[in-house]
Amino acid sequence: MTAEGSNDLFLRVNEFARSTGWLQGPVTAYAKYGVLVFAGLLMIGWWVARRQSAEVMAAALLAPISTLLALAVNQPIIKHVAEARPYVVHPGALVLVSKTTDPSFPSDHAAMAGAVAAGLFLVSWRLGLAASAFALAMAFSRVYVGVHFPQDVLAGLAVGATVSLLVWAALRVPVAHLVVRMRAGRARPLVAKQAGAAASG
Repeated sequence: MTAEGSNDLFLRVNEFARSTGWLQGPVTAYAKYGVLVFAGLLMIGWWVARRQSAEVMAAALLAPISTLLALAVNQPIIKHVAEARPYVVHPGALVLVSKTTDPSFPSDHAAMAGAVAAGLFLVSWRLGLAASAFALAMAFSRVYVGVHFPQDVLAGLAVGATVSLLVWAALRVPVAHLVVRMRAGRARPLVAKQAGAAASG
């Protein structure tokens, strides 16, 4: 998406936000507190993985680590690009949350959401699809409330998903081996549903 196209789309979404007063409350609440939804999804991923192979449990354990790493990777990009917030470029834009002085690209919220969604796909396709739907909703909500351009949230989703997949590719084998050892010891209840569950993938 070009910068011009992203700007035009932001203005359209902002006008849509002005005309949908009934939607402003729910979307604003999600834009601000939706991170709790993703924390819950990560917990569900861990719970589901306790019944699965060591490799699936490894994916569940790596998902929150990948999410934190995605945010760490995102910060230098934000500082380097130093893109102005939409309400700086368009002072008359509707803004439904508190304004900040930090740059806009890529979106931290979207990076978090993208990392969780990609990580949970490795645990369960159904859970991954649900997380992806919530991630897209988060991306839209951050544009709707007036704090990001569409290109910001798209880039954030890409950063998060990429980091999550790279972490999985780099660490899945050692973490799966760790899970096997944990399932054979006192930590078993943390990584396995019951005593009769398979000890390895």
